[in-house]
Amino acid sequence: MKRWKSRSITRLLASPSRNQPTNIAEEADFCLHMLIIDSHAHVYGDDDSRWPPIANPTRPPDGSGTFARLQSLSRENGVSGICAVQPGTFYGWDNRFICGLARAFPNRVAAICSLDPDDSKSYERFKRYVRSYGVRGLRSYPASDGHLNHPGVLELWRAAEEEGITISVFVRHDQAEELFRMVENHAHQPIVIDHCFITKPDGAWRRSLKSMLRLARFPNTYAKLSFLPLGSVEDYPFRDMHEPCKGIIAAFGADRCVWGSNYPCELWTPKSSYAQNLRLFTHELGLRDAERLAILGQTANRLWFRDKLTHPASL
Repeated sequence: MKRWKSRSITRLLASPSRNQPTNIAEEADFCLHMLIIDSHAHVYGDDDSRWPPIANPTRPPDGSGTFARLQSLSRENGVSGICAVQPGTFYGWDNRFICGLARAFPNRVAAICSLDPDDSKSYERFKRYVRSYGVRGLRSYPASDGHLNHPGVLELWRAAEEEGITISVFVRHDQAEELFRMVENHAHQPIVIDHCFITKPDGAWRRSLKSMLRLARFPNTYAKLSFLPLGSVEDYPFRDMHEPCKGIIAAFGADRCVWGSNYPCELWTPKSSYAQNLRLFTHELGLRDAERLAILGQTANRLWFRDKLTHPASL
């Protein structure tokens, strides 16, 4: 615990903003008592023979994507819990590595698995992951025909509903209409929109924002605010993404928004570090205290840890 009181935490905030502590010492103390959960980290094994990757995987720079490295960054930045999202571009549908993490760190790691909607065995396989390994999330993709409203996808959503598991959806903005219909038909299922449809630095973010604002009217939808370094054409602190982010927070409410680091940042957000991606929400966006508390920890705690994760704690 003493390791949290480090210079990196003290430096999280350098100046006051509206409704925030008025000096650096107060700000550092506020951060030290804040529950922070990283809702979007891709974690990779260090042994390809034990956890074989797919052909031509997207591989992070040496050592940057390991769990040991993530543990170190978590301690340095006061992060108490991790949502380990299946790195499909490396392991495909093979979830064994993150299932192992979930079993080894049941109180601090929430595994979010991805299963092939075209595989008839995926329904039972996912239920087994939940019951045997404590998996707490499903990351949902369209089927091979490009559709989200597909029998295999619907079966996986049914499995998540039956097990009381949060669904995260990774789709493009041009699939939003199909997602609207899915959400309407699953009104009691928590559904998180990964990256808020924004994954590239291009003008498409405006259409993505419009779709997100429409989704906000469904009370069971949640926004993962991990898109700032992904959608920006600028360098840190990605000011061109501030207003879209604030618009989403205003529409959904902070209690339906979560922060994610995009770890390993060397691979997924090379223009910003882990600490900087956190600092966006502790400082750069000028959020109120209550907004920061919800976005950085409370909402994720409810969605993936069932409000059981407490602060302080470390991985």
